[in-house]
Amino acid sequence: QVRLVESGGGLVQPGGSLRLSCAPSSSIFDFKAFGWYRQAPGKQRELVADIVSTGTTNYANSVKGRFLISRDNAKNTVNLQMNSLKPEDTAVYYCNVLDPTDQNYWGQGTQVTVST
Repeated sequence: QVRLVESGGGLVQPGGSLRLSCAPSSSIFDFKAFGWYRQAPGKQRELVADIVSTGTTNYANSVKGRFLISRDNAKNTVNLQMNSLKPEDTAVYYCNVLDPTDQNYWGQGTQVTVST
């Protein structure tokens, strides 16, 4: 069973930045892909960004140019750097991984609130 621990959420003013981290219970190289998803109240969960084992990344149109997903091999984490945050970025953010058998695992979620 894979365990994912997310950190870095919080309250930030519009225009500010936050950095989320996802630490799996095994090596990040064990997985085919990592993704960050978010779910706002009353809305469906949506993909924010993902990165596959080759390093190729993909972003939702709403966050392109503002968010950056990356792997930190030394710290064994996958991070989401979020800049120029907007109130509409407010949501619970979830880390997701895909293992070699195409099994999905989810973290517990971390709250991001963008507000004055």
